[in-house]
Amino acid sequence: MSTGGASALRRAESSYPVTEAERLDIISGLQQTPKRLPAKLFYDGYGSQLFERICRLREYYLTRTELDILRAHKCAIAAAIGKDRVLVEYGSGSSTKTRILLDTLESVAAYVPIDICGPALDSSRVALSKAYPNLTILPVCADYTTDFELPAAARSRVLAAFFPGSTIGNFDPAPAVEFLRRVATCCGRQGSLLVGVDLRKEPTTLLAAYNDSEGVTAEFNLNVLRVLNREFHGTFELAHFRHDAIWNDTASRIEMHLVSQRRQVAMVGAAPVFLDAGERIVTEYCYKYELPEFRNIAEQGGFRVDSVWLDEHQLFSVQLLRTLG
Repeated sequence: MSTGGASALRRAESSYPVTEAERLDIISGLQQTPKRLPAKLFYDGYGSQLFERICRLREYYLTRTELDILRAHKCAIAAAIGKDRVLVEYGSGSSTKTRILLDTLESVAAYVPIDICGPALDSSRVALSKAYPNLTILPVCADYTTDFELPAAARSRVLAAFFPGSTIGNFDPAPAVEFLRRVATCCGRQGSLLVGVDLRKEPTTLLAAYNDSEGVTAEFNLNVLRVLNREFHGTFELAHFRHDAIWNDTASRIEMHLVSQRRQVAMVGAAPVFLDAGERIVTEYCYKYELPEFRNIAEQGGFRVDSVWLDEHQLFSVQLLRTLG
């Protein structure tokens, strides 16, 4: 890691919300075969900065393609969402894509950004407050995969959830259904969800997006171990691991791995973690869907697909889902 990156890490350390349940979950994951670590460990302050860099990479088609779709179809999307909605964004980050909606929707009752990274959430709130001085912003610092409460001011209005970036693809199918059920319950009757869904395509494009030539994704992946060391008293030597992303055609997913470069033992607190040379730790899955496959996931999760917008090459989709019932 460069000197500038190390400096950024020191400046941007987050107050990562560590719980005993999370610690036990991490130890359990590292005892599985293959070993697993939760992807939410990516997103401390430094990890959030790295992800913003990834989104600007030439190989990483997802962000610019989703932005192109949102810009090209913003009026139709706004009309489909409706007016006077509370806009709830899951994993808001810098809220770049949100601005397209805020600029186009006829009216927004309030904006509720939800993010696990406190510094990123606060930075986004400040920037949006300056750009939209009349917008009510109600930030929630939380892990949106668990139970949390929306602000009271948001619960009495019709909700429109926003989940961009194809983050839904980071869930295995069954947890994806469970997550969508949570969102559907949160949105309630007449609620909706605007979600970015990456589509299945030829593996060359996919592999390039997750193994970029600048090594930013590799640094991002290794940041999981950095957070593990800092927040969970780990002793992982980052130099003894390398990043690798592979395409699993049977499961239709990209798999992000950290590969042990030697036989080694690391600790998480008092718990030892034994690794053989070449052994892999899975840090993230990124599922790529055919449209009918995702429709099935949405329906199991309590939504129906109302509208689908695609780019001209059909690399990516933005879909508006409405709650059932």
